[in-house]
Amino acid sequence: MNVFYEEAGSFKAASIVEDNTTSLQVQTQHGKRAKVKAGSVLLRFEHHSLSEFMDEARAVADEIDPAFLWEACGQSEFSFDTLAGEYFGREPRAEESAGLLTRLQATPTHFYKKGKGRYKPAPPDALKAALASVERKRIRAELQSGYVASLMRHELPEAFIPLLQQLLYKPDRNLVETKALEDACAQQNLSVVRLLEKCGAVPSSHDYHHGRFLFEYFPRGTGFEHESATSLTDEIALAPVKAFSIDDATTTEIDDAFSVTQLANGNWEVGVHIAAPALGIDIESELDLEARKRMSTVYFPGGKITMLPESTIELFSLIEGCDRPAVSMYIELNAEMEILGMRTTIERVHVARNLRHDALDMNFNEQAVATGQVDFEYGAQLLFLFRLANMLEGRRGKKDGSVDRVDYSFYVDDDRVRIVPRKRGSAIDKLVSELMIFVNGEWGRQLNEANLAALYRTQTGGKVRMSTVAAPHEGLGLGQYIWASSPLRRYADLVNQRQLLAMVRGTSPTYTTNGEQLFEVLRGFELAYDAYAEQQRLMERYWCLRWLLQTDAIDVQARVIRDELVRIDGIPLVFRIQSLPQLVRGECVQLRISDIDLFELTLRGEYQSTVSAET
Repeated sequence: MNVFYEEAGSFKAASIVEDNTTSLQVQTQHGKRAKVKAGSVLLRFEHHSLSEFMDEARAVADEIDPAFLWEACGQSEFSFDTLAGEYFGREPRAEESAGLLTRLQATPTHFYKKGKGRYKPAPPDALKAALASVERKRIRAELQSGYVASLMRHELPEAFIPLLQQLLYKPDRNLVETKALEDACAQQNLSVVRLLEKCGAVPSSHDYHHGRFLFEYFPRGTGFEHESATSLTDEIALAPVKAFSIDDATTTEIDDAFSVTQLANGNWEVGVHIAAPALGIDIESELDLEARKRMSTVYFPGGKITMLPESTIELFSLIEGCDRPAVSMYIELNAEMEILGMRTTIERVHVARNLRHDALDMNFNEQAVATGQVDFEYGAQLLFLFRLANMLEGRRGKKDGSVDRVDYSFYVDDDRVRIVPRKRGSAIDKLVSELMIFVNGEWGRQLNEANLAALYRTQTGGKVRMSTVAAPHEGLGLGQYIWASSPLRRYADLVNQRQLLAMVRGTSPTYTTNGEQLFEVLRGFELAYDAYAEQQRLMERYWCLRWLLQTDAIDVQARVIRDELVRIDGIPLVFRIQSLPQLVRGECVQLRISDIDLFELTLRGEYQSTVSAET
């Protein structure tokens, strides 16, 4: 005797070995012994071959039209054996009953299972909806299959074009295009970006990395819809000084400048002049809201995305030959570099010269400072400011500010990159940084004493963070410190400049200490600033890899940082060498470079030898 029974939602046939009334010991058509509950048995039959029985049952099921069966059985619940008798018009054979039962079970769109061998026809509306769903799935399956076929031929389906960024950076797995892309990638063992590149959808590895950043942070593009700012050039008194700025050759947002003037009493007055866009950008204006969205200028090799539109930058940047509104701090000093007084004023400043690092580095260097040979334009003023910077550094408790570190400038031209090292802590660097640290610290102190809200930079326990409450910055040796010297490039500086204007004018401040607006700016600024810094690091790594490719660098020297980490000499590229032996920090090693991947931003390096043991 054989049985046809249900197990885990599917039908099986087996021969009875032992019948224990409530349960059966059976042997399946594949020779496996199993225990089956008597309640799971739907049919008992005699048949010389289980496999033939199952084949015949499947053949019967394939011949039954579920739509006809649904129409014929009415809307009442029924038992399969009753329906089988009506359908075949006689006592059905076991394989016919099994075939009909298989068809009922396999067509849940038409028949709902209600119990052992019992079913109920789906209501007409439900059947119509279910069939529509099946048809949609069929169409999607055909569409997906067509997409996969195109992708396998490295042809991009037209429907993919408007979805490219989403497919690359934030795929929606409910989309048939995403499913097709993932299927094709799996079949070809390629990543999404590699397959789309083969389809001509990714112009370059650079566009891929830059596009990811734009997709997340500038989904509507980098242009400005609103560029209106108010020029106040003719409304503010012109200061009787000639200022000069110090910046990199590529800088267009010139936030700060300096002046050195000898007073009638023999003392000296140093002016630190900060561009004043807060005078022309109204709070909550469309331009202000756009700047608040961006929070900062984004820098990356070969370009930048400015926080403010070029027309506004043009109005307030401290450009050579122009009179520009500024918030100026004047510091009076005697011949011994003692600070006798300070004052902050709102004024226009004439910018006589924009000095650039590349020219200054040749003239104003350690040798020139040591010998006092500064017979070039603004040389005397720079030397005076450098003496002041040394004094200010000492006041902070930083007696020896020399640092043995190198910064790198990236210059991209026609898809080729130059990476130029520049030693950090040069005379020019110290001059600018110490004066900026001083005014930012002093303005932070004044705002705090005036009980005016501000965004502070604090450092305690080695952790740097933003705060609306004045607190020490241990790394700088200051009791409080704000960012207020780059209002063209950072929104936090623009916020603080508005507070400074209120302090100088004696008017109501723009932001209050417990105001939610200031906290929102703080949170948004920190998130954006970290994200932009990460993008800059990522693109610098990209261009370092491009530099290795364009120079055909295979055998290179590098310095050990720690464990398996090394930095290639001449460029700021850090990566891991698994074959590196145990070496001390600073040792020079010879490496062989291979397998540079500009999409994954990876490379392979093999240790060749130790060149020296420098530390």
